[in-house]
Amino acid sequence: MTLSAFVASDRGALVCDMAETYGVLDMAALPVPLLATLAAGLGEDSRSRRALSGTPVAANTLLLAAIVDSLAGILGALTGVKPAASVVQALTGGSAPEGPLRTFDSGEDFFAAREQILKEAEHGSEHGAG
Repeated sequence: MTLSAFVASDRGALVCDMAETYGVLDMAALPVPLLATLAAGLGEDSRSRRALSGTPVAANTLLLAAIVDSLAGILGALTGVKPAASVVQALTGGSAPEGPLRTFDSGEDFFAAREQILKEAEHGSEHGAG
């Protein structure tokens, strides 16, 4: 990871990360090698790293949102009430998955369906390559 990549992706994010993480308010006052080392040491959830990877929110926030979505799904299954919109989708700007949601009564049912899907995919790729 180079300093120029951080600056090019979102200079403002780098300024905020430097201030928050290292207390550096004037990046220009630092020697470039030191600034590059500090930038490389920023954590995965820093604004700069998220800007580079295109991840809109921190990983721990996405994990918590996924937990909320899962619990809402479980509650919906138990009560018959359709869960609210996905928190993960709201945070990431994603859309709902296409096609019907499939559920299985057992692990065996899941693996049987998985095998069928894999066979269909393999069969389709054999005919597509011809």
